[in-house]
Amino acid sequence: MAISHLYGLLGYPLGHSFSKKYFSEKFKTMGLSETHHYEQFEIPQIEDFLTLKSEQKALLKGLNVTIPYKQQIMPLLDEIDPAAAKIGAVNTIKIYPDGRTQGYNTDYWGFRQTIETWDAFPHFNLKKAVVLGQGGAAKAIIAALEDLGLEVWKVSRTPEEGQISYEDLAASMNAVGLIVNSTPLGMYPKIDTFPPIDYCLLNRQHYLYDIVYNPLRTAFLEKGIAQGVGGIYEGLEMLHGQADKAWEIWNA
Repeated sequence: MAISHLYGLLGYPLGHSFSKKYFSEKFKTMGLSETHHYEQFEIPQIEDFLTLKSEQKALLKGLNVTIPYKQQIMPLLDEIDPAAAKIGAVNTIKIYPDGRTQGYNTDYWGFRQTIETWDAFPHFNLKKAVVLGQGGAAKAIIAALEDLGLEVWKVSRTPEEGQISYEDLAASMNAVGLIVNSTPLGMYPKIDTFPPIDYCLLNRQHYLYDIVYNPLRTAFLEKGIAQGVGGIYEGLEMLHGQADKAWEIWNA
């Protein structure tokens, strides 16, 4: 049988892809591998999305979006789900039979479900939450944390209005419970990199969450463990959650 349903990942550059492996295995498990295919679409500029959509219009049913296009893709879509519009980033695109495109954010759901079910939640939910980095993933994470009732400090190397610097954070670590790394620092192959927080200030009141999944145990998490933090959370479950939500959207 010929491929009739094509899905893929938009980003640049694209190295090791969780999404391709995950969906290829899902298609095999579901008995869909003869008709469903998942591909990596490494596009050097976001406008190439329109060319891809045109060239694959008979087959393309949905796309995941990763760095650096979660915000850049939005003006090129026909519709944006209200929740994704509020967050300000899209990581999932549904392509309708007539070619219309609609953007969604499943990072929000993937992250929120892991936080809600983490047994450490009662230990940090009354303290400040910190999100390191202010890219597309950070926007979804901040929205999820705020919806769960946490006050969020947004940390950036070059802070804009409503954000703080890493130096500001160091002066207020005693008010912090959860620290989320939403940057790509520590991701393979640059596994020796990590966010520039003052790790000496970490203790058992702090809980670290890293959305990087390759490697599972990043330098950020390892340095936290060495300081005796209260707990850590690796990024793979968030990835599973956002992928499953994308599949649900594509098939709705």
